[in-house]
Amino acid sequence: MKILKFQELIKSLYFEQDKKRGLKSTFIWLIEEIGELARIFKYNKIDKNKVSEELADIIAWTSSIANLLEIDLELSLLKKYPNMCIKCKSNPCICGK
Repeated sequence: MKILKFQELIKSLYFEQDKKRGLKSTFIWLIEEIGELARIFKYNKIDKNKVSEELADIIAWTSSIANLLEIDLELSLLKKYPNMCIKCKSNPCICGK
């Protein structure tokens, strides 16, 4: 699935709830999901299924924030990461930054 399609899916599923919740509370949900991932890394033997679930949640909540702000994540990612390191202009990166 393309990033744009996923973002559109999240919007169709949750936009009204996200709008009612507001940007700040939606951001807090994202941070809570990041915290859940951090706990897996800190306290547990790495369970790839649990990590996979948390990463999916993080991407979903990130998409919700982008939807609230009318940001196209796919376009943002392509601009920020144009198939090369933005510092050394190489792929793979050779600058180590």
